[in-house]
Amino acid sequence: MRLSGAWRGLLRPGDWGVVALGIALCVYAGFWLWRGGAPDGAIVRAGGQVFAEADLSRPRRIEAPGPLGLTVIEIEPGRARVVSDPGPRQYCVRQGWLTRAGAVAICAPNEVTLMLTGRGGEYDSLSY
Repeated sequence: MRLSGAWRGLLRPGDWGVVALGIALCVYAGFWLWRGGAPDGAIVRAGGQVFAEADLSRPRRIEAPGPLGLTVIEIEPGRARVVSDPGPRQYCVRQGWLTRAGAVAICAPNEVTLMLTGRGGEYDSLSY
């Protein structure tokens, strides 16, 4: 007798309802309870120091200097992204638009970071 099929025979219709309710609760929690809040500002750090602070209400471009060159950051209402970076792997550029409070893009080789601020931000830690 297969072990995986043996337990299915023990389940009743009410058990399937409990399983379906549990799955629905997990999906709901994933989409609504663990998401970050809406961002209201952006902080750009270069070399560990705050280089610029900007609100996310109007479009803007920021060029942050680093040891390898300039990192270009684009801000639009409600979101921000790293447009270009002189680093070799481009991880911070590939991250795309940041749209949640607490989201961070780190351009480690150039020592530049972009972080969105706002209420209900996700908790994260940064260290150099």
